[in-house]
Amino acid sequence: MNKSVGVGILLIATLAAGCARNKTEIAAASPQSAAGVSAPVTAETKPTGAAPSTTVVTQPAKSTEPAETEPYAELPPLEGDNWQLLFDGVSLDGWRITDFAGHGAVEVKNGLLVLEMGAMLTGVNLVKTNDIPCWDYELALDAMKLAGQDFFCGLTFVVGDSCCSFIVGGWGGGLVGISSIDGNDASMNETTKYKAFEANKWYRIRVRVTRSKLEAWIGKEKMADVELEGKRITVRPGEIEENQPFGICTYQTTGAFRNIQWRKLK
Repeated sequence: MNKSVGVGILLIATLAAGCARNKTEIAAASPQSAAGVSAPVTAETKPTGAAPSTTVVTQPAKSTEPAETEPYAELPPLEGDNWQLLFDGVSLDGWRITDFAGHGAVEVKNGLLVLEMGAMLTGVNLVKTNDIPCWDYELALDAMKLAGQDFFCGLTFVVGDSCCSFIVGGWGGGLVGISSIDGNDASMNETTKYKAFEANKWYRIRVRVTRSKLEAWIGKEKMADVELEGKRITVRPGEIEENQPFGICTYQTTGAFRNIQWRKLK
């Protein structure tokens, strides 16, 4: 081999080695795989700043049914007809303040009868009672507790030749019952119940007296259903006797009243 051929072979080998090295460097710098296909982007390989994936969450359809309310929450018009007002909303005409020792103020404010908290009982007596019979009638009123922790409505009424009281919110604020049956007051007879009462909320109170039965409601919820045969009905012994035959009182509590009505049953 002559000298010029040897130099030519050496030059060709050098150029071939340089081309091979350049291809290797380019391949190493390429973001693509050796097969020339882009690698899939996964949660682990997602570049910073990429738009997050969107997950659609299906919310349950909202109910169109009205929320359940307590039976006494609504105050619809009184059922039945021939109701007669006993309180005119502007004066104490037809009423007198019960002479309870240490009673609070009794006022008519904004159409309401308000019995302010006293040392013990505060109340009024209905004096126009000639038309109300001893049997077969209903009494109704709306009552609201404004302040205090004991009964905000003690409704005393006639049952035949005696009287009793429907106590609402007594004995610390939650007791309901009739005082008294066979000598047992509202806290210890068949009508004894407990219920939470909110301040500044109206409650519809209603009692019905027939010759066979004594019934009482708060709103649409029946609170007393007493068969009268063989039962001795009286008021609780003590000052509340001054509220007979028809009266309303509170005990160490301020209460407001409206829509005081009665009707004779057919």
